[in-house]
Amino acid sequence: MVGARSGWHGAVVNEVLWEPTPESMQQTRMAAFARWVEERRGLSFGDPPDYDALWRWSVEHLDQFWADVASWTGVLPDVPDDRVLTDRSMPGAVWFPGTTVNYAEQALRHATDEAPALIAVAEDTAPVEISWADLRAQVGAFAATLRRLGVQRGDRVAGYLPNVPEAVIAFLGAASVGAVWSSCAPDFGTRAVLDRFAQIEPVVLVAVDGYRFNGRDHDRRDVVGELRAGLPSVRTTVAVPRLFPDEVPEGALPWSEAVADAQEPVFEPLPFDSPLWILYSSGTTGLPKGIVHAHGGVVLEQLKSSRLHSDLGPGDRFYWYTSTAWMMWNVVVSSLMSGATAVVHDGAPAYPTVDAQFALAARLGITHLGTSPGYLAACQKAGVRPGDDHDLSALRVLGCTGSPLPAASYHWVYDAVGTQLQLTSASGGTDVAAGFIGSSPLLPVIAGELQRPMLGVAVASWDEDGRPVVGELGELVVTEPMPSMPLYFWNDPSGQRYREAYFEPWPGVWRHGDWLEITERGTCLITGRSDSTLNRGGVRMGTADIYAAVESIPAVVDCVVLGVELRDGGYWMPLFVQLAPGEELTDELAGTIRTAVREQASPRHVPDEIIAVPGVPHTRTGKRLEVPLKKLFQGVDPAKAVNPGAVDDAALVDHFVQLAQDRVSS
Repeated sequence: MVGARSGWHGAVVNEVLWEPTPESMQQTRMAAFARWVEERRGLSFGDPPDYDALWRWSVEHLDQFWADVASWTGVLPDVPDDRVLTDRSMPGAVWFPGTTVNYAEQALRHATDEAPALIAVAEDTAPVEISWADLRAQVGAFAATLRRLGVQRGDRVAGYLPNVPEAVIAFLGAASVGAVWSSCAPDFGTRAVLDRFAQIEPVVLVAVDGYRFNGRDHDRRDVVGELRAGLPSVRTTVAVPRLFPDEVPEGALPWSEAVADAQEPVFEPLPFDSPLWILYSSGTTGLPKGIVHAHGGVVLEQLKSSRLHSDLGPGDRFYWYTSTAWMMWNVVVSSLMSGATAVVHDGAPAYPTVDAQFALAARLGITHLGTSPGYLAACQKAGVRPGDDHDLSALRVLGCTGSPLPAASYHWVYDAVGTQLQLTSASGGTDVAAGFIGSSPLLPVIAGELQRPMLGVAVASWDEDGRPVVGELGELVVTEPMPSMPLYFWNDPSGQRYREAYFEPWPGVWRHGDWLEITERGTCLITGRSDSTLNRGGVRMGTADIYAAVESIPAVVDCVVLGVELRDGGYWMPLFVQLAPGEELTDELAGTIRTAVREQASPRHVPDEIIAVPGVPHTRTGKRLEVPLKKLFQGVDPAKAVNPGAVDDAALVDHFVQLAQDRVSS
């Protein structure tokens, strides 16, 4: 135990729950990379390697580090150090000028007969394996179809698809020819999809007729028809069957025909900074911003993350619960670049039982399972013990992202899932299609804490005056460029929106918008978004601490806390709670909630009011709608405060709109 203290959910934090052995560290790819660099550069990182020494070198010598990643992975061998980062401006850094890379070529270069490339899982069918040879052949066929349709480098190809093999094939086919990919999940309605796709004017739409979720079929034929009508730029619609295999929309190209001419793919050699895909900001307060990333930057960042930080390679099976609308889908596809088998899951996260993801891990021999803090909390509340109920002997890494993972979940994992696991919590963003802070197989796992900043990422915590701080909350900043920082925002020719999003108030320094504490030991705590900080009496606190305390109470299913600055100078801090079926917000339960916040989070941040609501609205990637809801209670027009199309349940937003209007008018 290392300076243990009581914390989130009443659990012990700062406690070491898992440690690598010297032998296990020596066997990691990160150690192999460190030894290779030592020999190449005449350096010494220790034996086994000291992660902090390796990280310091990686951020102090960015050109050497990324040259070595590019060479060690075989992507760009022997690029001179002075041709790696020729302009360090942020934004506008110039990486590897004069080189060519194609993401699809990198994703498919590890073809083997010894393991499948993909395993597809759905609610209504048995798992299906797709070989590397078949994947290459179908990608080649789809790329040839795109060329036949006149798709050229830079054209946009859009997918309205669930997490199925067709999405992977269509994306890799588009990348092969140099087209720019973008996708939305089929649970998005017409408006939400058009808010995204109409901006980028795709020439090809790859669309599914429906999907199955939580045991129910969802017909999306009408939505697809509305998309075709609302996207005049689309010249061809490729129809992917899911619920209606015998139907093809009039004028559409059947998927079976689009991939009929199986062939080896032809990869367009593309400059390092060629656009690869367009991801989107949440769009909760306006049109989603189209974030453009490059082939080369994504390839190097994802290879660094998967091979070095996740120790992923051939023979591994990589799974992360996601949809095609979240960057973690792009991460799943990127696991192919390390030679791993990617597991794609089309269905609900807890169907047919809450421990469904662990059951899947046992059934398929998954080595790396990725999920969300909410899923782990649901399993914990349900009292399941996956390690007792399933054979998880193959599982080495359990990853978690999307929101801060409380210490209690760490303890539950090592008690109920398995002691052999490395539990990793990561913080990054759609903004960079990568992580800022994450895991290392060379470091221990400490309850409630992220292990370290990732290699090549110059993360710091700054106070409001722009000074680095340790042991206290500050703004998460990145002081040196990353290869996967956006090329630009779509339809932002001057770059003004891009600069406003990340480079204010400190020009040339990336401000991400998260509260970060870096401890004296070098570990990290993410405590919430800085734009939704609770600031009572000058004492700031991230919302994650409040949620960890409140959600430890079995009667509470979900909650959201707001810090609302009022026009009269006052400050109102309500807590909205969704209660479990059959529960009521009695005075006794409200007292229990206040006590939990006082004792486990902060006595200064006990809510002014506790209000029961039917549910808490989230973005489609699972983040609570803190800032838009806050704006509602500040009297902002609902049409300007929140975009219902970007929310998982628009009816819940309507409930908050009414609550806000009643309060503002009272």
